[in-house]
Amino acid sequence: MLDARRQNTDTLRTPDWFKTATRWTQLTFVEDDPEKYDPAFWVDVFKRTKSNAVCLSAGGYIAYYPSEVPYHYVSKYLDDKDIFGALVDAARKLDMHVMARVDPHAIHDDAAKAHPEWVMINADGTPRRHWAYPDVWVTNAYGDYNTVFMPEVVKEIVRKYDIDAVFANRWQGHGVDYSEDSARRFKDMFGHALPKKPDAEDPAWQAWLQWRRRVLTDMIAQWDDAVKAIRPHASFIPNMGGASLMEFDLSVIAKHCPFLVVDHQGRKGLELGWSAGRNGKRIRATFPDRPVVLITSIGPEEEYRWKDAVTSGEEMQLWINDGTAHGLYAWFTKFNGVVPDKRWVEPVADSFALQAAVEPVLESMQPTAEIAVIDPSTTLRHWAPEERHSAEKHDLGFYHALVEARLPFELVSDQVLTKENLDRFKLIILANASCLSDAQNEAIRAYVERGGSIVASYETSLRDEFGKKRSEFGLSDVLGAKFVSGPRGIVKNTYVALSGDHPINQGYEGAERIMGGTRLIHADATGNATTPFLYVPDFPDLPMEEVYPRKAPEGAGVIARETGKGGRTVYIPWNIGEIFWEVFAVDHGRLIANAVRWALGKTSRVTVEGPGVIDIALRENAGGIAVSLFNLTNPMMMKGPIRENYPLAAQTVSVEIPQGKSVAKAWLVVTDRAANFSVKDGRAQVEVPDIERLEVLHLTWN
Repeated sequence: MLDARRQNTDTLRTPDWFKTATRWTQLTFVEDDPEKYDPAFWVDVFKRTKSNAVCLSAGGYIAYYPSEVPYHYVSKYLDDKDIFGALVDAARKLDMHVMARVDPHAIHDDAAKAHPEWVMINADGTPRRHWAYPDVWVTNAYGDYNTVFMPEVVKEIVRKYDIDAVFANRWQGHGVDYSEDSARRFKDMFGHALPKKPDAEDPAWQAWLQWRRRVLTDMIAQWDDAVKAIRPHASFIPNMGGASLMEFDLSVIAKHCPFLVVDHQGRKGLELGWSAGRNGKRIRATFPDRPVVLITSIGPEEEYRWKDAVTSGEEMQLWINDGTAHGLYAWFTKFNGVVPDKRWVEPVADSFALQAAVEPVLESMQPTAEIAVIDPSTTLRHWAPEERHSAEKHDLGFYHALVEARLPFELVSDQVLTKENLDRFKLIILANASCLSDAQNEAIRAYVERGGSIVASYETSLRDEFGKKRSEFGLSDVLGAKFVSGPRGIVKNTYVALSGDHPINQGYEGAERIMGGTRLIHADATGNATTPFLYVPDFPDLPMEEVYPRKAPEGAGVIARETGKGGRTVYIPWNIGEIFWEVFAVDHGRLIANAVRWALGKTSRVTVEGPGVIDIALRENAGGIAVSLFNLTNPMMMKGPIRENYPLAAQTVSVEIPQGKSVAKAWLVVTDRAANFSVKDGRAQVEVPDIERLEVLHLTWN
């Protein structure tokens, strides 16, 4: 196991400090912690988990140090103590990196009375009480509270304490602020009154999203500049939530955020076990070379917010180490320094130990894959955050189908469709990139001209970046598809019929047709495109005696073509990703996998065969490749918490050997031993024995 002291020595208090901040403890204090919590317990946790970095509550809503900033509320239990400063000192004695947490989303009565402009205003003109604790007030994130008051708090913390960064939680605001100041600034910039509700079709709503984006990114720059003016090696690190970076100006992130933090702390409701890895892939989809830290809660993440409870140890380990498989740095968070339930300590220590075991191999490697799913930020940005999950169903369906098919892949944001980013991949997937600008379409078109392949579905490229519907697909020529009409739906009882003999419609022996979608687009195939599936014209689903087709199949249900440039394209003109996510029909998953494999045009560079469900991740450098195999095979894979872990049976991994190279060694990183391998037809084949939770196969080249 790695030793935090030895690992961090060379990077302490340097601009590269974050590169060795790979295992984080976060302690979020509550107000009475100064009187009740045991600091010795937490120092022991730092040691037991081999944490090499810590994030500690400092101030904002409540200060846990003796602040001198006017109206910065100090815990009434603090007295003459400084619990923040004491733990900073304790962590530094262990050679740990230190980040100060601030939370600016609420204020107390004295501040609200002295500065009513700091309080968020509701649509009816009333100041907004806190939804969970009405004794305090919700702050206006877009005005002086975050641009005048909080920078003074940040500067005080950075001046007084030996820290590497300031981390802000709940700093982005909570919807539209209807204050006179926000209304005036918004109208001056965009000419609209503030929108009354989220509505993707409302120009005022779209303008407000742009205004909010600009305000927040300016705030990142302001706070980071304030930090660096005092400690040049340090940074302001904003909590970026659990989504992609669509909320921010990427140039500001590029300049001010040396690493990225994703805050989706655990599973909620029906949610797949691979979600942790997806979060990391998604947030690095814009900056693939930057470290990503994954925050994990030790408690349940359900809507009822049992924030001081403990979930099962296996569930914690699932979340942390699925992130580990995808190269994400581990971070656990505990709310409340008092610990009435200590059942989380050992599972966190075990999962951090697993993270530490694979770090020496993964830290020098970069994520790699032949396939990329395009994260459709331009489309999703039109949706209110609370409604965005519905729009993401298309992408989630493709994601799960690829996991089931054991096809390794990465994510790339449609905000960075550069030649460099796209040409890393042989195939890109546009699950429903409905909104694409002319420039984005041209970047994809140029990628195909260079030999790239595409799988696309539903409304992809049918709208411009503002959501306005085009008369023709923006990628019509690329997809070999001419738009006729649609979309229409929801349509029930729909089918697509197999047409001809094509690799995309293989594996359905005994079937003439399979389930179709619920939202349909009528598109005609053009040029040399073929139609492996045809729509079955609608027929009733009741009365049962009427459930039979009236017409022969007609109209393209799938359009496939070879580009003549070395690539292939597949267009599915219905909501296959969305409906697969909702229904999980085997036939839909097979169709997605068939389309991807055919469009890829070759055997995947890495294949894994064997029983069970595995989340596969690839990383490589010039010296070799690491294949991470995370065991998702569990009866609670789709709904946590996991009760126990079920070891996975042996797997056969086949890896294409780079031209001019040979295999020097095959090593199983977690079990820490050599693996037997054979070479045939330019591929190395390795038998990986039972996998308890995670195994990493490291092949090095001669």
